[in-house]
Order: sequence, then structure tokens, then C-alpha cells
Amino acid sequence: MKIMMAQVAPQVGDVAFNTGLVLDVMRRAESADCDVLALPELVLAGYPPEDLLLRPSFMDAVERAVSRIVEASEKVAVVFGHPRRTENGLHNSATLAADGKVLGVYDKRALPNYGVFDERRYFTPGTGPEVFSVHGWRIGVGICEDLWSDTVAEETAMQARDVLINLNASPFHVDKQIDREALMKKRALHFAVPVIYVNQVGGQDEVVFDGGSHAVDATGQMLTRAPLFEAADVLVDIAEPCGKVATIPSSVEQIHKALVLGVRDYVRRNGVSQVVVGLSGGIDSAVVAALACEALGAENVLGVLMPSRFSSGHSIRDAEALAKNLGMDVVTLPIQNPVVSVETLLEAPFEQWGKSEPDVTEENIQARMRGLLLMAISNKTGRMLLSTGNKSEMAVGYATLYGDMAGGFAVLKDVYKTQVYALAKHLNHKLEVIPQHTIDKPPSAELRPDQKDSDSLPDYETLDAILQAYVELGQSVTSIAARGFDLGDVHGMIRMLHLAEYKRRQAPPGVKITQKAFGRDRRYPITHGFREWEEDG
Repeated sequence: MKIMMAQVAPQVGDVAFNTGLVLDVMRRAESADCDVLALPELVLAGYPPEDLLLRPSFMDAVERAVSRIVEASEKVAVVFGHPRRTENGLHNSATLAADGKVLGVYDKRALPNYGVFDERRYFTPGTGPEVFSVHGWRIGVGICEDLWSDTVAEETAMQARDVLINLNASPFHVDKQIDREALMKKRALHFAVPVIYVNQVGGQDEVVFDGGSHAVDATGQMLTRAPLFEAADVLVDIAEPCGKVATIPSSVEQIHKALVLGVRDYVRRNGVSQVVVGLSGGIDSAVVAALACEALGAENVLGVLMPSRFSSGHSIRDAEALAKNLGMDVVTLPIQNPVVSVETLLEAPFEQWGKSEPDVTEENIQARMRGLLLMAISNKTGRMLLSTGNKSEMAVGYATLYGDMAGGFAVLKDVYKTQVYALAKHLNHKLEVIPQHTIDKPPSAELRPDQKDSDSLPDYETLDAILQAYVELGQSVTSIAARGFDLGDVHGMIRMLHLAEYKRRQAPPGVKITQKAFGRDRRYPITHGFREWEEDG
């Protein structure tokens, strides 16, 4: 049996575009003379469609699209994902069609409700495994989470079939492909049949789908693997272990590709072609600018230098060198005079209130002046502003609301500072794009004389390790300290993490690359009385 895995990039809500995407692949499958064409989960709606599913007109459009695809099916059987209305509710379904007829319909049984998933809000689970007959072959169908459920797997293993095809909309996080393939091998051995895993590709808001469609035989041996982070049609003959197996990129290259794809699709799918980035001479803005140039083309990226009286000469030179290396346009807007004007305006009331001593207020005025200028450029030119803060800063509130947090998309929102450094070195592996001095110098917000991040925070290796243990792994304060970290540092950073929740709620979306991104993955109340840094330890 020859099966084509169509690793396509549907767009959420654009049913007409997605229908055309499917019809184009169907024509290619007919030309390739294969037996079955497999497309991703909810390919007609895009994933995740969220509350679009509750709009009757949206579901009407999906139903018309399903009918059109069924009517267009010919000798090659096609199995594709879509939402489906029945008298029992809404289902996450897969329809199998050929010769203009529906051969079978499967409803997803295991509905995930964790992380970015919220399927129980919308869907009713299916009632059991199904096996469909196609050209004398017995084909089993599953949808995404069904493969991860041991309960569903046990029931699936009880039915005889020749192959299992699993349709997916599986979001990316670093090294997730390794976990997928380990599971596929386990299931193939359990089912004693080949298993086909077809996944979508592309960016949708904060989520990136990395593809990685693949097939294994009944012994778990890899038959073929599609390239990650790009659309592809991959043919596999389940009886011939000779397909092309694309390599899995290194962890840092996965992050690189995910961020580029996430930026490109978020910007373009929202009807924008150009972006603006504030350049400070620091590593975060340098990496964001480099990724934006790769995603959109340097001609579509504008850098803005906004030096203050505290900006060092080397920071300005580093920012200018970066722009030259990338081939992007820059404009320089010194902020010293407007900042002084604001400070002068506030001088009298601050003195009246006994608050005349400079503190973080004056630092934030600088950051907010930069945000004001960047948003003005965004408004005037129609460019989307890319904010440059990283996950480490967002975690502990080391970011200014309406200042450096301003923007339409936060490229590094889920990237820890240590990963930003790794990315910078990776981007420079062939040619110096990011000035080496930017990588080597101590990080600083440059909002007061001789300021360094280390004045307020532990070194980033320590900070990131504490945050990863607490956020990603869910470890307690005492268990983190037991790993050799200073208990005061752990208490302080966890306290700052919780106190900064209100800031993160107001942050723009950004690309998810970890298992616990801020936002939909991790949902904490802003106002609460639980003080783990006091209770634990």
C-alpha cells in the first residue's frame, strides 16, 4: 500500500483556503498513483479553531467544504480532519472518502485538556475504534491524542487492521519529535502493524507546528520522516522500508527554525508585511532583528536606535554594526530631550509628595519613551512592532509595561536568556551576524549609570536553572535549593515570578518553544494568597 502523507500548513478559520489546499494535494496524490492520501487533524478548520467552532456560519462553511472534498475524491482514498456536527454534539472527526463517496467517519476519542489544548470545551468524544475497508486493505484511523492514550491504544490493539493512520495537529516544543517517535515505535509493536503519523506545519498565534510526519513498520523501524518546519508531500510504501528519512535538527536549530516560522506566519497571516524593532545594542534585540530579517527579508525590517544619556558608545556601535551586517534600514531617535521634558513635568508633584529621589520610576520613563516612539512608528507606517524581552525577564518582571513590553508579537517570550545566547552563537556559526561584542559584554538595560542585570538578578545560568526547575518541572522551593542553589535566591526569584503575573497577562503573544510557555500553558491567578516562597522552606 502506497500512502501519501501531506504535511500542509492550513490557516485557522480560512475554510476556502484550506479546502483549496486539500484539493491541490488530492490532485498531486492522483498523479503519484498512491492508494491513500492522509492529511492532518482539523485541516479544514485549522488548529486550534477555538470559539469559531461555536459560530453556526463557520460550521456551515466546514460542512460545505467536506461535501466538496468527498465529491472530488477519486480512486485515491483521502482521509482528512474536520469538526463535525451531530445530534450528540460537536466532534473532532476524520472522514475517509473515495470515488465520490464517504467510506467512513471516525470521531476522536481522547480529547486533550492541558497546556494549549482545550478540546473538552468544544468536542464530544467518539465511542470506539473503527476499521475501514479501502481497496481490500483494512485501515484504522486515529486522531492525535488517541495515540497517546493507553486506554484507547488497548482497545485499538484488539481490532485487526493492516495499517493505522494517525492525523495530528501536534504543536512544537524542543525535542518533541523524539518523544513522538518513541511513542510510535511503542504503538507499532503493540498493534503489530505499520503506523502512519501525519502532522501539520506552520505558525498559529503562539503555537508552531513543526511537521515531522513519519511512518514506522510493524517492528517500529522508521520507514520515512518528512523534514521538520516545512511543508512536504511524503510517499511511503508500508511494505518497502526504503523511504527518505530527514534528519532531526539539533535543539538550538529547532528553536531557530520555530522562531523564524512563528514570526513569518504570525506577521503575514495577520495581513502585515513589515516590522519594526528597537535596537539597543544588546543581545535580545540583536537576535530578534536577525530572526525577523530571516523570516521576512531585511528590506521589511526597520531598526530604531533610541540612545539615552546612559547609553554607552559601544551599544550604539554594536547596534549600527548589527544593522549593517543584516542589511536592514535604521533610524536614530535620541530620547534624552523628551525624557528630560517628562521628568521636568513631574518634578513639582513628586516634590510635593516627598518623592523627589530618583528610583525605578525614572528608569521606566526611559523605557516607556522608547515604547511610545516605537508604537508611533508602528501606527504611522503600518509595521508590526516586535518586542524583544526574553522568558527570563518576563518571568521575574524585569520588563517595563508599556515600554519594552510594547508590541504586537514577542519573539523571545518563551526563550530563556541562556537560550538567547546559544541562538546568537548559532546564528553566527557561518558568518558573524551579531557582533561578538554584543555576545561578550555583560547584559544591561542601561537605564542608569553603569547598570548591569546582575545588580538585581543572579547570573542567568542560575536564574534560568531555578526558573526551569520551578516552571517546567514543577519542583518545590526546597527541592530546588537542595540542588545547590542559594535558598535566598530561590525564594527571591519565585516571589518575583508570582508578583509579575499581572505583567505577563498584558504581554503580546510569542512563539512557544517549551512545554510550559507563559500564557495558555501556565495559567495562574494574578491575585492570590499562596506564598510558596514563604510556606516552603
